[in-house]
Amino acid sequence: MRPPSYDGRGLVNLVAELERRLRGEAPSPPLGPELATLIPGSDRIVFVLFDGLGDHQLSHPAAAPLAAARMARLDAPFSSQTTVATATLASGLPPARHGLIAYLLHDPALGGVLNTIWWLRTDGEPVQSAPEAFLPSPNLAERLVAAGCGVSIVLPAGFVGSPLERLLFRGATPFGWDDPTEIVPLALDAAARDRGITVVYLPDVDAAAHYHGQASDEYAAALGRAAALWEELAVRLPETVTLVGTADHGHVDIPDECRLTLVPPDGLTLYGDSRAVYVHGDPGLGEELVDGLPATWHPRDETDGWWGPGPFHPRFEARRPDGVILADPGYAFSFPGNDAWTVGQHGGLTEEELAIPLLVR
Repeated sequence: MRPPSYDGRGLVNLVAELERRLRGEAPSPPLGPELATLIPGSDRIVFVLFDGLGDHQLSHPAAAPLAAARMARLDAPFSSQTTVATATLASGLPPARHGLIAYLLHDPALGGVLNTIWWLRTDGEPVQSAPEAFLPSPNLAERLVAAGCGVSIVLPAGFVGSPLERLLFRGATPFGWDDPTEIVPLALDAAARDRGITVVYLPDVDAAAHYHGQASDEYAAALGRAAALWEELAVRLPETVTLVGTADHGHVDIPDECRLTLVPPDGLTLYGDSRAVYVHGDPGLGEELVDGLPATWHPRDETDGWWGPGPFHPRFEARRPDGVILADPGYAFSFPGNDAWTVGQHGGLTEEELAIPLLVR
């Protein structure tokens, strides 16, 4: 296990590379030169985000068209899960700078642990702050729009207006689809309008991996649909439009018998994710909690750099855990507020979770 790259081979660097091409500058370092040369130059970009499509998953037969477009591997940010990574995409910043460092996020100012997908505290109470104001301003879309670029997001219609869409895509123009056959026409239409970027968000692979696992027919079907959509975009988009794809994280399957429950003692708050459990409170109690379990305890000073470089978000130190419990490969943990079991899991620092592909037409 190792911390992710934020200095030239990470998701944040891909975002910075595209931002620099469109407006001449970006707040994060771009891709390293050997990766940047893999992406054709253009002032119109379609960026496909395949939720949950880790680099190692391209070996599945149904992913063959995606594997053919793979140019390199990148790193997801930590923790390797959707809201952390999509906040990195939306802001162009690493987690330490944008402040959304966990799916379940603890901050004393929130009054509890916040579920960053549903925008509710894990005790069911609403959060007083609005999702639109959570990430730093200006975000990527706002910077690009101010530079005269168009920014569109093509996503499931049910996401439009949701707390997650309002959190991430402030300043972008959303295009919601009800039927998957609408995705490519919407992307083509958005890409034809302005110089700028169109983000296409596809959740199917992640959902199939979570609920059915990577050995299932449902997962193979989801991969097939994702590959077919990529192929259709590659054929129908003009050569003057750059088509780039990647993911937010990878996936690992966890057997039923390897899903274990953590019961925190008084004085400890657990948050984070099933494969990377954040601990707030006495580090000694956190280390004791791990004793005898298939996991490794990492005290606070061992996690320096996991969320990327500074300058840090004003609330980063308050949200940063006093230690992290990393589940061993093949295991995952539930804890209060995080008790929904699924087959597929992610969040940790294994290559299967961390490595994401760079896809280019």
